[in-house]
Order: sequence, then structure tokens, then C-alpha cells
Amino acid sequence: MDWMAWTWPTAAFFATIAVLLVTFTVLAIRYPETPRTGILRIETTRGDRLFITLLGSAFINLAWLGLIDAPQPWAMGVCLLYAAAVFRWV
Repeated sequence: MDWMAWTWPTAAFFATIAVLLVTFTVLAIRYPETPRTGILRIETTRGDRLFITLLGSAFINLAWLGLIDAPQPWAMGVCLLYAAAVFRWV
């Protein structure tokens, strides 16, 4: 797979997504849930909140790259706070 030019950060990113998907699948099988309504006033499940978190984190990182002159690892801290808020209140 030399043509793909994999780097450690790229591999870590995709490995993290894979682990999240497996973890959420196991959680859904072991602990079925009913959708809940949060501040968005739509019913969401764990998977929905994960998707919202991943999508929002992508936008946070893009905005960080384009608008803020701070090191990129700080964006991960913002994304973790965002994820905690989504899983708590959405």
C-alpha cells in the first residue's frame, strides 16, 4: 500500500474510527437503548450522537486550520469538550 502514502497520524485516525465503530456496535448489542430527545429536539441514539460528534469535530478542525494560529493539537481538546457536550445534552 505504498501508493496511499500512509502516515502514522492517518493510520491512527482510521484505527480510532474503527475502534469507535466496534465499541458502539458491542454497546448496542449488549445494552440496547431507546432514542432520547435532547436540546436539538430530535430523537438520537448513541450512533447518532457519535456521527454528530465526528462531523462537528471535522468542522472544528477545519476552522482551526483556517482561522486560528495555534497548534493543531489544541483543537483536539476543543473536540473532546464538544464530544462531551454532544453526548451529554444532544
